Amino acid sequence: MKHSLTLIALAISLVGCASVGETPAARSSLRSPETLGMAEAAATMPWPEARWWQSYGDNELNRLIDQALAHQPNLRWVEARLQQAQAAVDGSRAVGGLQVNASLDMIDQRYSENGLVPKPLAGTIQWNNNAQIGLGWEWDLFGRQSAALEASLGQQRAAQAEAQAAQVLLVSQVTQQYLQLARILTLLELSEEGLHQREQMLALVRQRLKAGLDTDVEWRQTEGLIAQTRVEIAQLDESAQRSRHALAELCGLGPDRLASLRPRLSTLQAPPLPQGPAGLPADLLGRRADLVAQRWRVEAAGHEVEAARAQFYPNVNLMAFVGLSSLGLDHFVQAGSLTYGAGPALRLPIFDGGRLRANLSSRQAEVDAATEAYNATLLRALREVADELGSLQSLEQQSQAQIQATQAAEAAQSLAMQRYQAGLGSFITVLNVQTNVLNQRRALAEVKARQLSASVALSRALGGGYQLSSTAPTAAQP
Repeated sequence: MKHSLTLIALAISLVGCASVGETPAARSSLRSPETLGMAEAAATMPWPEARWWQSYGDNELNRLIDQALAHQPNLRWVEARLQQAQAAVDGSRAVGGLQVNASLDMIDQRYSENGLVPKPLAGTIQWNNNAQIGLGWEWDLFGRQSAALEASLGQQRAAQAEAQAAQVLLVSQVTQQYLQLARILTLLELSEEGLHQREQMLALVRQRLKAGLDTDVEWRQTEGLIAQTRVEIAQLDESAQRSRHALAELCGLGPDRLASLRPRLSTLQAPPLPQGPAGLPADLLGRRADLVAQRWRVEAAGHEVEAARAQFYPNVNLMAFVGLSSLGLDHFVQAGSLTYGAGPALRLPIFDGGRLRANLSSRQAEVDAATEAYNATLLRALREVADELGSLQSLEQQSQAQIQATQAAEAAQSLAMQRYQAGLGSFITVLNVQTNVLNQRRALAEVKARQLSASVALSRALGGGYQLSSTAPTAAQP
């Protein structure tokens, strides 16, 4: 034992032989939302909530999202990646534990008459038997194992956050596609209403034509408008069908399973924005799963640098074995066949042609890359939040103005029809007014659809209700 301790001390004293040398320092640093102009975090704001889509008040949407979360193959793929990350953690954790191995070798062998084995064994056939149990434990003297384990845990945490990000993305895609279908169906209803109005107009034109009050010009114009409206209806039918197919795919269903789905834009209501004195606080961005995942990757890369640095120092393995060894089966299980041993195993890199320094430089470059990836994700998150907030504010003003424009157009249509029926107005005036009413109603539907879509995008930009798990894996877990 005294000799073993002497060897360990000698190895430690030789650490300087494997010099770390000059390696570039990290050149990147993490940026924060506050330094980029977002309001400082105040009290935690519970928005958006974990199941934020329920605030739209549509049970069919809730059902479809539950279906998608349960059956979308892309989520199963993300979960498989998470299992891979968990396996990597288990592998890193196992390295630092006690290693126990057992072996049994029984070989019926003829020994050469001209070899190293002397007579009387030379030239005979004997059983060469060996049974052994070996124990090994690596002493993590310089923290290489703990750094590797922390790096694996960081990658697992990142994979967990990315799995949540995939769920948020899927939910927002289902909601956006549902809103798109509701928008298309609203436009389809308006086109069908316009077709009905123009068919009524055609009947009125025919009556006036018989009375000599109109000409064939008004008749042909009305027929052309009816044909044009039917083309619009066919195009919207096609768009609705494709939208249903896309929604079915997101929900893990066959393309015809949602053929009867007819969401109504008029019943959907966007959730109100949280009210704050200085806009949305920065702590809301901390609920973006992709931002959290990038942060974990930065930390994991930092631990990988520590593990790479520790490779310059000696590995100290404590080894022991006990077993039986004999020639011939007769003496194999006798006490005299007992063999055992114990001692340290030392490995110290001295000259490696710069391989360890290159590996360390590569790991440090990965820290810079992960840091800049985080910064890029943060900038994108800030831009997305600013875009959607600006859109919602603008769309609120557009909505109020569009409501007034629609009401004015409907009033003008009523007056124009009364004048035309009384013979005081022209047919062209009626057509223009009807077309304007349909256009204003379409514009109003478009504004509402954009408001709903922007609210979904803002919920996703702020993390979609993601909360950092309180059961995040730690190095102390078994």
